[in-house]
Amino acid sequence: MGANNTRLSPRQKMINLMYIVLTAMLALNVSSDVLDGFTQVHEGLNRSNANVGQRNSAIYGQLETLAEQNPGKVNAWLDKATQVRRSTEALYNYVDTLKREIVRKADGENGNPDDIVNRDDLESAAVVMLAPGNPRGTILRGRLDDYREFVESFIGDTLKRATIAEALCTDGVLRRGTLSSQSWEEAKFDQQPVVAAVTILSKLQNDILYAEGEVLSSLLAQVDAGDVRVNELNAYVMPQSRLVMRGGKYSANIVLAAVDTTQRPEIFIEGKKLENGNGLYEINTASTGTFNYKGWLLVPHGDGTSTRHDFESSYTVMEPMATVSATLMNVLYAGIDNPVSISVPGVTMSGISASMTNGTLTRNGDSWIARPSTVGSDAVITVTATMDGRPVDVGTTRFRVRKLPDPTPYIAFKDASGATDHYRGGKPFAKALLMSASGLEAAIDDGLLDTPFTVESFETVFFDSSGNAMPEVSAGAAFSPRQKQQIQRLSRGKRFFISRIRAKGPDGITRDLSPMEVIIG
Repeated sequence: MGANNTRLSPRQKMINLMYIVLTAMLALNVSSDVLDGFTQVHEGLNRSNANVGQRNSAIYGQLETLAEQNPGKVNAWLDKATQVRRSTEALYNYVDTLKREIVRKADGENGNPDDIVNRDDLESAAVVMLAPGNPRGTILRGRLDDYREFVESFIGDTLKRATIAEALCTDGVLRRGTLSSQSWEEAKFDQQPVVAAVTILSKLQNDILYAEGEVLSSLLAQVDAGDVRVNELNAYVMPQSRLVMRGGKYSANIVLAAVDTTQRPEIFIEGKKLENGNGLYEINTASTGTFNYKGWLLVPHGDGTSTRHDFESSYTVMEPMATVSATLMNVLYAGIDNPVSISVPGVTMSGISASMTNGTLTRNGDSWIARPSTVGSDAVITVTATMDGRPVDVGTTRFRVRKLPDPTPYIAFKDASGATDHYRGGKPFAKALLMSASGLEAAIDDGLLDTPFTVESFETVFFDSSGNAMPEVSAGAAFSPRQKQQIQRLSRGKRFFISRIRAKGPDGITRDLSPMEVIIG
């Protein structure tokens, strides 16, 4: 109002003040037309909720009927639908409890959500839903979040999941003209008339029932999702193996291609009905050879008729056998570990056991380690396999036991690339490499045995200018200081010999090795 110089009388000032107060009171009151509108929406939601609930019950009833007709196929989907129904009912009833408490707060203990007296009460909804000591709105938001995540896990369609997520969204709300957002419960129930709060909760119940209906429809559709429609039926025999050892058992599955596993056909073999009902045909074998058999399947149809599908197959029974081979060669060496592979066709490694004479035989994962003890006596490996729950001897293999051959002495050195190499004598060898070598080593390194030996001692023989031999004894496997001095004095083209080499192998035997000639390069 613009300022002027006219002075108002005390009476006029009082009238103006009363107008301002009345205007404020009108702003605080909610129009009865608006309240009537909320009432009509609430009644419409109640009718809609009843209809949606009946539709959901009908879908659930379809699942129950299908489960009674074919429990093996439908029970898994019915169990999931039951979980959804229970969760929905619990949350729906909780929202009903909140509606009654808000109305009773406004109208007293006899308050009825379907007949609200104090519809314009602006405090009751906030007291029930936003009270600091018992924030029912916060609890409701948490339960809605849990329910939304639960039902979304049953729906594979991303569009339907997004629709449910939007319907049950509990994100905060940013009001126009404000800088910070309100929580979901504050935006829904702060300063709301009782009739509006109850209508909001009825709408939430409608969204909950909608989500339940989408999940139930999805579960019902998935009952037949895995079915395969075919226009040709054939009978097949699927044996676990066509080769059977004498004393073992022949097993085969007799099936109809694309048949529903919850409704198997009747199977007849050589005129006799297979009684186990799962299509597994088993027969004990007593003699070797090839055996044929035939039969038929009777497939029932929905109209009460059945069709016959013939089949035939065969199996071969063979003598028990085992495969045993030495990984290294056709002999075993005494005193060392000899890798051996053992297998039995048709038997897993866990079902195989073995023993050996003249030594020990131990399992090492899927392989075996044979360690013979006496040279000259054969080692016999006997293999036993577990077939049909009982042990069966499937074969024996005899090996000759030999002593390890003598190793070759050498001087280890590093080449230009830093790799370790061996000098075995008979050709020029750089003096610098020789001086850097620690001593003499020995091994069988033929690519098969690759067995290291321990050099115990050796002797070097140098010659003076008169041709006299000057022997020097090593310090075990290493060059002695005097041997190093003698090597240092040699010039290019000179040579010396390493003899009386004694080395011990892993079998504990010490042997004398052949001498080697070293030429200074």
